[in-house]
This record gives sequence, C-alpha cells and structure tokens, in this order.
Amino acid sequence: MKNLILFSIICCSSFAFAQQPPSGPPQGTRPATGIPGTATSETPRGNGKITGVLTDSTTNKPVEFATIALISVQTGKPVDGTTSDEKGKFALTKLAPGEYRLQVSFLGYQNKETRLLKIERGTDINVGNVALSPDVKTLQEVNVVGQAQMIEEKVDRLVYNADKDVTNKGGDAAEVMRKVPMLSVDLDGNVSLRGSTNVRVLINNKPSTIVAASVADALKQIPADMIKSVEVITSPSAKYDAEGSAGIINIITKKNTLQGLTLNVDAGVGNRGSNLGLNGNYRAGKVGFSLGGFGRANYNMIGKSENIQRSFFETATVETRQMADSKNQFLFGNYQLGFDYDIAKNQSLTASLRYGAQNGKTSQNLATVLFPGGLVPSETSRRDVDIKNLSGTVDLNVDYTRTFKKPQQELSILTQFSRNNRTNDFEAELFGNSTIITGRDRNDNLSYNQESTIQIDYQTPIKTNQQLEFGGKGIFRQVDSDYKYFVSTGPDGEYGQDPLRPNNGLDYNQNVAGGYVSYTYTSKSKYTIKAGTRYEYTVIDANFRSETPGQTIDIPSYGNLVPSINISKALKGGKTVKIAYNRRLQRPGIQFLNPNVNASNPQNITFGNPYLEPELTDNVELSSSVYIKKTYLNFSLFARRTDNSIESVRSTTQEGVITTTYQNIGHKENYGANVFGNISLFSKWQLGGGVDTYYSYITNNSPTPSLNASNSGWVVTGRLFTNLTLKNGWGVQGFGFMQGRSVQLQGYQSGFGFYTLGIKKDFKDDKGQTKGSLGLAGENFLANRFKMQTQLSSPTFQQSNINYIYNRGVRLTFSYRIGKMSFDQPQRRRKSVNNDDVKDGGGQPSGENNRQR
Repeated sequence: MKNLILFSIICCSSFAFAQQPPSGPPQGTRPATGIPGTATSETPRGNGKITGVLTDSTTNKPVEFATIALISVQTGKPVDGTTSDEKGKFALTKLAPGEYRLQVSFLGYQNKETRLLKIERGTDINVGNVALSPDVKTLQEVNVVGQAQMIEEKVDRLVYNADKDVTNKGGDAAEVMRKVPMLSVDLDGNVSLRGSTNVRVLINNKPSTIVAASVADALKQIPADMIKSVEVITSPSAKYDAEGSAGIINIITKKNTLQGLTLNVDAGVGNRGSNLGLNGNYRAGKVGFSLGGFGRANYNMIGKSENIQRSFFETATVETRQMADSKNQFLFGNYQLGFDYDIAKNQSLTASLRYGAQNGKTSQNLATVLFPGGLVPSETSRRDVDIKNLSGTVDLNVDYTRTFKKPQQELSILTQFSRNNRTNDFEAELFGNSTIITGRDRNDNLSYNQESTIQIDYQTPIKTNQQLEFGGKGIFRQVDSDYKYFVSTGPDGEYGQDPLRPNNGLDYNQNVAGGYVSYTYTSKSKYTIKAGTRYEYTVIDANFRSETPGQTIDIPSYGNLVPSINISKALKGGKTVKIAYNRRLQRPGIQFLNPNVNASNPQNITFGNPYLEPELTDNVELSSSVYIKKTYLNFSLFARRTDNSIESVRSTTQEGVITTTYQNIGHKENYGANVFGNISLFSKWQLGGGVDTYYSYITNNSPTPSLNASNSGWVVTGRLFTNLTLKNGWGVQGFGFMQGRSVQLQGYQSGFGFYTLGIKKDFKDDKGQTKGSLGLAGENFLANRFKMQTQLSSPTFQQSNINYIYNRGVRLTFSYRIGKMSFDQPQRRRKSVNNDDVKDGGGQPSGENNRQR
C-alpha cells in the first residue's frame, strides 16, 4: 500500500507538470544564449530559421559552447547570435528576411564564415556540419584547449579523459579513479571525494545495485580499457537525487552510436592479471545494437600483516599479537546488450541489459598469541581461513525521450530494474597450538539489493537565456540479508548451530518519492545562475525474521528539503569564477545496515546496524580557473559540515576482542583547497597534476565515556602525470599518486603511493586511421613492497597494524578494431535513470581490520 501511495504521488505531480508544452535544453547542457550587443528587443524579427552542427575538422567531434554570430551582409554587423550546445548543435530562430552570413569563433580554432544565406518568409535552412579548423598558434599557446587534454573543466563538472592515458590499459576503474583530481582511492578500492566517502558513483548516468552493495567491488568489475571519462560533480543541481553528500562521480564508458559495424578487441597479460574484451556495435538507419563482454583475472596477489592490540580493564591488560599471510585471486566478468531505436524524428527509445559477475577467493593463514596481564603467552592458536566473495548483478533500463519543435525542449520517461545477489562466506579450520585440526567454524551470508525506479523529467526554455526544469521520481528498494553460523569439533565433525550466535535474517524495504524544480538564468554580462530545490519523502519498513525482545526495528518516515544554488561569472582572458551552495543527505547502504557478524578474524569482528538514519550535509564551494600563456590552472576552496554522521565505533570485550559497528553519533567538518593544472612544453609534451589538502575534524558525541572520541588533522593528496607524443605513433606516459596520513575518528592511517610508466605504439591503416595499438606499462617497479600502518586508540584499547603490500607489476596490452563506422547519422543524446541516494562501501573499515580474516 505504501508503494502504491508513493507511486501515485510521483505520477500525479510529474504528469501535472507535463501538461504544458514541454521544452528545454538537455540535462547537463547550458542553454543557448544571445551574444551581447546583437539581437535586442528592437531588432526586426520574422519566422526564418538557421540550424547546424559545429565539428572539429580533425577529430569530427562536436565543438561545444562556440559563439555563432549572424552577420548582416548589408551592414556587415552582427544582428543576432547564439552558442552551440554539448552536441555542437545550434539554432537561430525568428529571423527577419534578408541576406546573412554565419561567423563562428571559439578559442583554439580559426574563425569560420559560411556562404551567403538568404532568408525569406518561412525559410528554414540547415547548414549541416560546419567544420572548424584548429588554430595551430593558439593550440601552442593554450594547449589545454586544443590538444586532447587529460583533464577538462566544464560548466558544472570536472572531467578526466581516461581514454587519453595509455597507462590505464589492462587495469580497473579503481586505478583510473586515483588519477582524477579531488578523488582518493585507498588500498581496498574505497573512493573518497575531498575527504568524504559519501559519494554516489554512477555508470553512464545510471545507478547500479552493485555500487550500492560495494563501491570497491564495483570498481574492480569495470575495466579501465572501457572507460572514456570520469566526471566529478561537487555541487549537483536539484535535478540530481538528494543523496551523495560529498558529490557525484559519473563513469562514462566507451560507446559508438554511429553508422556501420565495428568490433573492438582488447587484451592484456601481466604478472598479476590478464584481461580479454570483445565489443561490437552495429547501426543501420534508425536501429542500433551493441554487444560487449569483458573478463579479467587477478592472481599472484599476496599480502603480509602484523597486528598488535591491547585491551585495558581495571584489573588487567590483555594483549593480542597476530601475524597473517594471505593470497587472493579474483575473476570478473561484465556483459552488456544495448538497443536504440529512433521511433520518429523527435522520439527515441533505448534499452540495455547488463550482467556483471565477481568470483573472489582469499586464503589466509592467521597466527594469534594472547598475553593476558603479563609478558608470558597463555594461548597460541592458528586459523586457516577461506573467504568467498561472489556476486552477480543485473541492470535493465528502458527509456523514452521526446523532443519538440522549440529548440532544446524535451520530455523523458525513464525506467530501471537493478538487482545484485551477493555471497560473502568464510570457513575456518582451527589448529590450537599444534598441527592437528581441533575444530571448524563457518559463516554463510547471502544477501541481495534490488531497486525499481521510474523517473519523469520535463524541461523548457524561457526566452533565449532562461531554462526551467522539473520532474518526479520514485525508487522502490528491497534489501535482504540471510546469515547463519556453524561450528564443529575435530577435523571431521558435523557442523552444528553456533550456540553463541543465532541464525537470523533482515528484510529492509526503503521507498523514496521525490520531486524537484530548477531554474537557470544567463545574463548578457556573462553571469550564469542555477538555483533549485528538491523534496524527498522516505518510508522504511524493516524487520528481523526471528525477532527477540528488543530487536524490533521502528524507523519513522521522514521528509527532506534540499536546496542548491550555483553562480558562475566568465571574465576576460579565459578566467571563470564559480560559487556554489547545496544541502545533501546520505542514506546508509547495505554494507552499513547488514547485521551479519563477520568473525573470520575472531579478535576483530564487524557487523552493521539496521537502525541507522540518514546524514545531512551542507556544502559551500568557491572556484576559479585561468589560462596563463601555456598553462591552465584551477583553484577551489570548499567547506563541508555533516551532522548525524555515520561513524564506525570500536569497543573491546573482556577477552580482548575488538568489535566494530556504526552509529549516527558523528559530527564532521572538512575545510580545504584543491589546485590542479596542465602545462604544454614544446607542443608535444604535457605535464599536469595537482594537490588536494583539507583540515578534518571528527567527533562522535557519544554519551558513553569509553566510546567518546574526537580527532582532527591535515590530509594532503597529490598526483602528477606526463604525456609525451613521439613520431610514427609512439607515445610515453607516466603517472604518480601520493596520499598522506589520513584522519580517522579513533586514530590515523599512514600514507601510500602508486606510480606507473607506460609506452604505446599505434598502428594505422592506409587512410591514416588508427586500427590497433600495443602497449607496455610497469607499476611500482622500483620496490618489491611498501608498508602501511594504522594506529587506533581509545580509553579501552590500543591497536597498531602494519600491512605489507606487494603490487609490483608489468602489463602488456593489445587493442585492435575491425570494421568501419561513419558519421552519416548523428545520434541524439540518450537519457537514463540516476539514483544518487545511498551511502556506499561502508561494510568494512579501512586498514587491516578488513584484510586480516
């Protein structure tokens, strides 16, 4: 019944909006604006129209945000103008009869003037593709614009072009993320943005339940070879879901919607991993298909760790020392079928079906020595642990988009079904202080996360410099976790129920209804203001299958109003200044909610908390960018405050066992700055990089003295990349990443670094088109291993953990394209569902607590 009510709210509000004639620019694009000093209210108007598309003459890619002036042949002066959108399209309407020429100009390109265009009453002229030639002199002076740069800044986001970096070949998405400004990725693959892990990760503007279950696992399943770019949106507009308190990361994969047939083959082999990918695209007329598959295997992944922890009691101190050796192997698969159909000139239907699989296995030898109250060990034990981490994800999208006669007006109906099934089990053999098995224990945890989504968006321009957007959305989410515990005695004993941990299950239903309105205004003085608000209402129905007294789950429904405003100003000399404010919220994901007790390491156990509530965050950002001769620089300052923050809480038992769970008792503040830039040397050599630094203050406000904690400190992250283009298709690239000491609620974690160096050779056909490539890359090749240390403390315990990482590697990669695509039929931008609303990747604390099983 609750689902029906929520669905009715969404449909009624959205279809009520849609009664007006829909119009407006596509999501993420800037509305075409008039050129100051041209068309005014006094300019004669008519019903003539000129349209076209701007493209780069060397790459055939669209040229966005270029200036198009309409020049009167009679006076030689501009009488009207506009700018191209993200697809290079432009339109000049309501033109009076007369003779005109179009004059196109944009930084990095030579000015272009078209042939004579004669407008009579009712004339509709399509000039087709207008090719702009790069300005060689300008490219050398401002290389970041003209060359295929790795990092770009757009109106509302920062873009890292991963397909320009040869060192990404054969890796995964986690390795790509480390190269993106403002992002940090720890050794477990957990992503943070400006010091916060509360980010929403989308794939081609779409959510996926695999990301909701674990960001780290999702990144391992996405091959780096298939990533085109990564977009970082630090101040999302009201059109985005309210969740993702730090911002949104959108991974754009490579795809081809042009005319013809192609087949891409990508392969790689290395000392720690191999991969093979096949991706085909076919398009004829109004119909297009794509079919792709990718598989990757990781092996020779070994690790060593040391752990010392002390628990303090009134009468004694219990010390535990552990040594662990581990070996990991993973298999990943990713398969996708896509379909798109142009129903009519102004209507399109797209659909896609994706399946992703993971098969991860870890074997670990764990030795434990207990020192209760003295220096003489009283107990020595050993455990051989086998851990399984298996998952399968299905994503199905069906989307309908309709455009109208007015430029950039659009109505879309988007739907999605997504489900992730996950198995996270372990089995351990216990040896005591001998080589004879004294017992076994096992934990089986089957879970799934399922989402059904419907979204209706409507957008319409108001005049030529204003835009209105509104819509509604419903997300119906079901989470299930079934957990069981078994023990046996001796090497061949039958498993029985663990008397200390009863079996149980969690059923968790979360339904969200939301609506938004957003308004954008661009002035003649080059100010752009985008303001909006979003309201979301959340209903939660959760229960344990085997309830005991005190185990009922009662989380009241709640509503949230989240405003946002973005203001930008374009200055002379290519400078831009932006200021933004937004409020965001963060609902807990399955890894934070799952009550399953993971005791693969019985001295460090973890479990989730199904009683968690959402976090609330306020963000303020000020940024500026500037060109200085051959250098492009971007500076930003930010402040973020989070209340009701979900924080890990550690405590200790009388046996010296440290337990970790999560509570809404945190208050977090981050204040910092980001600086990054590109410089071009000798026109063939690019250097780029940046530094992210912020001050972090965290407190849990716990009323319990033994749990109360606060911490603060500076965190610094830096990255540097270089790209050298040589003759005959050769190229060299290098990359380095460093993260300094990070601040945690109850301690610190030492810093770490990565570096890669690669060389690539492109092979071209008789027409000069690249058909294939061969690359060789090495990573962390100067040292066999590096060390990471985590220090945690509270009034009741101290923990020191050292983890040795062995990741020196080398990869040989190969890529080849079969077939040919043409630009006979440019495609419309495709829209898709975004669910930006769940706190991800929390299940295990970073550091050794989640490696040492």
